[in-house]
Amino acid sequence: MDKKFLIAIVVMFVLSMLIGFTVHGVLLHADYAQLQNLYRTEEDQMSYMHWMLLAHVLIAAAFVWIYQQGRKDTPWLAQGIRYGIAIAVLTTVPWYLIYYAVQPLPGMLVVKQIVFDSIGTVVMGVVVAWLYRGPAAATS
Repeated sequence: MDKKFLIAIVVMFVLSMLIGFTVHGVLLHADYAQLQNLYRTEEDQMSYMHWMLLAHVLIAAAFVWIYQQGRKDTPWLAQGIRYGIAIAVLTTVPWYLIYYAVQPLPGMLVVKQIVFDSIGTVVMGVVVAWLYRGPAAATS
């Protein structure tokens, strides 16, 4: 673990939390409010915040580590977009489709979750690629 790796994890953690809050705490707040029988109350959610923080630390660490392992000497922006799309297809899309299959979620909510979180994942891919821009051999 070098300094760049640790900095990238911190940046990804903050970005993941910001995207999560924006998507789920702002953009989808009204949708979730209509499903009180499926989700914890906001007050109850706060007592589980430590699990949320741990989840975002794990997301950040894995996101950076996987990117670092597979990066190539190609333009960083295109590489970041491809990486974000790949991670969204690997995690975000199937995750919400599975939830849709086992929970009585409205289809439109699932579409919004997939679209918003996939956009967020691509943004994270671009940011991690920007953090690691330059020759791969010099930073690996």
